[in-house]
Amino acid sequence: MTGAAIDQRSGISVVVPAYRSPGTLEQLCDEVEAHVAPLVDTIEIIFVDDGSGDGTWPEIRRLASERPHVHGITLLRNYGQHNALLAGLRAAELPFILTIDDDLQNPPRVVGKLLDQLTDEIDLVYGRPEQEPQAALRNVSSRFTKRLMSSALGSDVYPRSSAFRLFRRELVGAADSVHDPNISVDVLLSWATNRITDVTVEFDERSSGASGYTFRRLVRHAVNMITGYSTRPLRWMSAFGLLCATLGFGMLVWVLARFLLGDVDVAGFTFLAAAITLFSGVQLLSLGVLGEYIGRMHFRSMGKPPYAIRAVTARPSGSVTNDADNDRYPSKP
Repeated sequence: MTGAAIDQRSGISVVVPAYRSPGTLEQLCDEVEAHVAPLVDTIEIIFVDDGSGDGTWPEIRRLASERPHVHGITLLRNYGQHNALLAGLRAAELPFILTIDDDLQNPPRVVGKLLDQLTDEIDLVYGRPEQEPQAALRNVSSRFTKRLMSSALGSDVYPRSSAFRLFRRELVGAADSVHDPNISVDVLLSWATNRITDVTVEFDERSSGASGYTFRRLVRHAVNMITGYSTRPLRWMSAFGLLCATLGFGMLVWVLARFLLGDVDVAGFTFLAAAITLFSGVQLLSLGVLGEYIGRMHFRSMGKPPYAIRAVTARPSGSVTNDADNDRYPSKP
């Protein structure tokens, strides 16, 4: 048996946020059944359709009707990966939760390595890739935004986080009172525990299509997380304002000194224009940062939900176990 904290009576809920990926879900189910199910007594697979509007939800319904361990949720519209993931986490019922992307980049065959790290001293394990499977520009964008978030959030986010996670279900309780429309699952998990580690695993190439996280979306996500879970940008702007005030005072001393020494009668237009532009830019930037925080408070005060569920598939009665006399997986047509 793999994993010191996982015994044969334990179970894993596999949560998969899905967006426009009807062609990969059955293969993902097959791989989870082949590689994850033998490691524990019970499993369930929860697909969350993030408002795809294509064949994703019909495919989830088909899989749920054929396999009793598959459960489906569809949202009213596209809320984002972390919001869809939160819906799946709240629906999970088994003691441990595994999150996997729907593009087959997170291979279920290496889940045993994550289980090995989930000991009595560890609550959350991230699987990080040996080499980033995306394109070079996408990798640079991802690393830039992660470092920006890590610098701003500090201990509120694990620096080597990824979408491939295995953790105890108790950690989801940290999100019980969260109603923010812009959420980060990794920040929420860090609120519940600091007993976190990571393990290097081999990721696969994306099976089809392209990542929905463009550079613009990555930066927007980073800004949402920084202004939503940290006050460091306000401190940065205070320090920047102090620096500019010091610079402005130095300019004033320099201009007065030149005037008293008779070098010039009045300050030149170019100098004044540059100084005004500098300080005006600082003021506008500071107002922009404050506006982001006020906007977040406004949305939270309105009670805008992180997601809304359109429909769910019926759960089977009783749990699905890994007994020798029980056929857990119905034969496929």
